[in-house]
Amino acid sequence: MAARKGHRPSKAPAGRPRFWGKHAVAAAFANPERVVRKIMGTREALAGLDLPANVPVTFAEAPDLARLVPGDAPHQGVVIEVDPLEDMWLADLLEHGKDDNRPLVILDGVTDPHNVGAIMRSAAAFDALGIVTPDRNAPPESGTIARAASGALETVPWVRVVNLARALEEIAEAGFWRIGLTGHATQTLGQAMGTQRIAIVLGAEGEGMRQNTEQHCDELAKLPISDKVESLNVSNAAAIALYAVTTRT
Repeated sequence: MAARKGHRPSKAPAGRPRFWGKHAVAAAFANPERVVRKIMGTREALAGLDLPANVPVTFAEAPDLARLVPGDAPHQGVVIEVDPLEDMWLADLLEHGKDDNRPLVILDGVTDPHNVGAIMRSAAAFDALGIVTPDRNAPPESGTIARAASGALETVPWVRVVNLARALEEIAEAGFWRIGLTGHATQTLGQAMGTQRIAIVLGAEGEGMRQNTEQHCDELAKLPISDKVESLNVSNAAAIALYAVTTRT
């Protein structure tokens, strides 16, 4: 481990994510598929982490680290630069999960990285097979997602597809019952669930799923929430849906 004393951290190269916070950083260190390029942190914070070998380390003060993260993001004394994970093919994910009953999460137009990270955390909590998003209408890997996911970015498979409708057809061919969550559905999620493996499809807040996405769902369903609330945040809806799917009898 090489340390350079007295050097301020530099800007990350374009396209290289920067993660912060002890949970996100420790998870990145523990992921054998993650390439860590640079470690920056206070001596106190780095002393509490199991640092990977042969990665350059820069000791820095907390105010310097604060300049490397958005706004007042809680960096907890450590920031790292990493390479994005290698792309995963949908066919490989479906093949990997062909013998189990884990749910799949599909996001249509969910662009807020906080929501994507929170959904990833719920996916990890309920042992989902993975999440699928469009390539162009979803956020890239980022420190915001890693922080919101609290380590799940490193453990939950994330497939980005060029054509979501075609991906939904492939998912159906793999034996999944595709349930799209929308407030205008006439049945609840509990009523729509059968015994098949389930793929939960969620759209962006406000706009919801695109019409073409709805047309590629087997069922449309809603969560049985009180009429005192118009809707739920998409990450909350995903967590409730995953709980319902994994605890069905």
